[in-house]
Formats: sequence, C-alpha cells, structure tokens
Amino acid sequence: MHTRRTFLAAAAAAASQRQAILLRSGWQTVNIGDIAHTPGVLRLLERRLPGVSVILWPGSADRGVEPMLRRAFPRLRLAQSPAEVRDAFQSASLFLHGSAPSITAQAQMEEWRKATGKPYGCFGVTIPALNPRLQTLLEGASFVFTRETRSLENLKQAGLRGPKLAFAPDGTFSFDLRDDEKGERFLKENGLERGKFIAVVPRLRYTPYHKIRKVDWLPEEIQRRTEANERSQERDHSKLREAIVAWVRKTGGKALLCPEMTYEIGVLDPLLYDPLPEDVKPRVVRRKEFWLPDEAASIYRQAALVASFECHSPIIAAVQGTPCLYVHQPEDGIKGQMWKDIGLADWYYEVEETTGAALAARVLEIGAAPELSRRKVRGAVAYAQRLQSQGMKVVRDSLSRHAPTTSG
Repeated sequence: MHTRRTFLAAAAAAASQRQAILLRSGWQTVNIGDIAHTPGVLRLLERRLPGVSVILWPGSADRGVEPMLRRAFPRLRLAQSPAEVRDAFQSASLFLHGSAPSITAQAQMEEWRKATGKPYGCFGVTIPALNPRLQTLLEGASFVFTRETRSLENLKQAGLRGPKLAFAPDGTFSFDLRDDEKGERFLKENGLERGKFIAVVPRLRYTPYHKIRKVDWLPEEIQRRTEANERSQERDHSKLREAIVAWVRKTGGKALLCPEMTYEIGVLDPLLYDPLPEDVKPRVVRRKEFWLPDEAASIYRQAALVASFECHSPIIAAVQGTPCLYVHQPEDGIKGQMWKDIGLADWYYEVEETTGAALAARVLEIGAAPELSRRKVRGAVAYAQRLQSQGMKVVRDSLSRHAPTTSG
C-alpha cells in the first residue's frame, strides 16, 4: 500500500510539473493595491501549488512593477506580446482571474473560453451585480471565489449555477514582499521611529481618473464626480486630521501622510497637512513620491498603525502585523465588507457614520495596547490566509481534473 501511495504521489507531482496556470492580473500601476494583488496571488500559487508553473498576463507592469515581480519570483514567465499570449493559451491548463474590483478581464476570459475550451475561474474578486452575459460566462467557470461575502450573496441571489462558489479574501492578504533597504532609508531620513508614528492615507470620493488617463466619461459625468469630491473632501478629511492631532499631542509621536494612489500625493497638503494646528505640523511627514507596495510594506511594518480611506494600505499593513483602521466611503463599493468578514469589524468605519473623535479615540486605544492590537491583526490575517488556502485546494483540484494524459 505504501508503495502504491508513493507511486500515485509521484505520478501526480510529475503531472503537475507539466501544467501551467495563466494568471490574468495587474490591472494598473497607479495604485499600490492593484499592484499588490498580483504578487499576493503569485505567492499563494507558489506555496499551495508547488510544481505548477505560472504565466502572468499583466494588464500593466510599468513603474518598476516588472522588476519587483522578477526579483520576488525569478522563474516567473510573463505573457505580454500577442505572440506570448497565444503561446500561453496553448501551454496553460487553467485561466485564473486574479483579485479585482469586478470581473475586470471578462473579455480575456471569454477569449480563453472560446479559443481553448479549458477550465477557468476567479480568485478573490468583487462582483457587485450580474448581467446575462457575465452570468453565462461565470456559469461556465470551474470556481468563483469572491473577496467578500456580499459578492458571494449576490451570486447566490442571482441563482448562479455551475461553478464552486466560496469566499476567499483579496490576494493582497498574502502579499509578503518588502524593500527594507528603501524603507529604512526613508524612515531614517524623516526621523520616523518604530511604533512611534502612524501612517495616514487620504482618498477622494471618486478617483479622478480623467486626470490620470484617457476615459470615456462625458463632461457631465466628470463634473458630477468633481462636485461630489468638492462637497465631501473637507468633511471627510477633517476626521482623519482629528486623529492625527490626538496622536501627536497625546503621544508625542509623528504622523506620516502617504498615498495609495498617485493622485493622492497632490491632496496630502491641502486636505491633511495645511489645515493642521501649527503645534502639530512639525511632527508630520509628507511622502512626496509615489512608491511600490514592497517599500510601503516595509514602512507600514514599523508604524504604530495605519488609518486609511483606501482599502489596500490597511491590508498591506495587516500582513506585516500592524494594526489598521479602514474608513470606508460609500462611493468605494462593497469591498469593505471583507474587513468585517475577517473579524476586524471594530476597526472598520463608515465615513458618514463616524466622527473624528471616534477615530481619534480608537487610534489612541490601539497605541496604548500595541501587543494586544498586533495579536488581533495577526489572527485576522491568519484567518484570511486559511480561507485563501482552502480556495487554492479547489484551484488544484480543478487543475488535476484536467491533467494531461501520459503515454508509455
């Protein structure tokens, strides 16, 4: 019996070594969260599907992202040119849609299905709603893992049949890259000491993509979004400022104002720094350059906590064991549910329902009990990673059911 088990295990390993997964991910590089999805899922695949090769089909890999990925995953194969994508369609056994705010790669998934007939699935996605075309595509999938339970409920209420459905948190919960050399240099240059500073991330209600890249918005839509941002930006950010003031005055520590998206560098001063009291400003550092998530992770690792209107800086921090507050804006969709799903509901705030005083009190509470807070965040991340690992078993099973046959 032992010999038979050994033989079967060896055969399975040999088969898996001949298989490849085509990962579609890397939606944009103007956001460290969108960058971090990809290495998070790559790390999961590396750990849970050893011997299976991965071909990354990135939407974007500029701004230093490709070198960062190659340093972390030296055997990674990228499919970027049309010829490389055609080759990947031939050699890969499974198409995997990485973490995203929607089925971002719907067209590419449909292309895969039509061209290959091979299995496909989604890992850690938000699905706000289904239309008939998307429902047909997902019903042909082997699995669909949503990154929060509200999307999962959406699929069930729509009567989706066919794929394995489950909750597997955002791939960023397995993002473990760091650039300690850059991080330590930045900390030293700005006098930021471990555990004695908080990191604060702003966000407008609507990301001004019309200032970042070409979009197909009508002028009326641009105006609507701009006016909504102008109505809310002071009210929103005054709440974060209250937390900054409380931290600086009560602890004597510092605050780092930093971006998750490129455009946020331009709002750090007018929305967070400039209105601060004069006695607080000398204790506040502003990040003037955009960064990659590996450097951000190294800096967040040293912070007492991260307080953010954006979703992924808190996740990057949490993986490093740093407590984090996520203040959700309603225009940012349903992805915030994941914070409750993994057990961090009391570190999650709806911006319209909270006050600056409440945020300040929580920041000081976390700062007063750092070890307890770190244990809590480590437990939440461990739970998220267990769910991800369970999801990877389904990916592996789907792959094994379509293993290539051998001849002898």
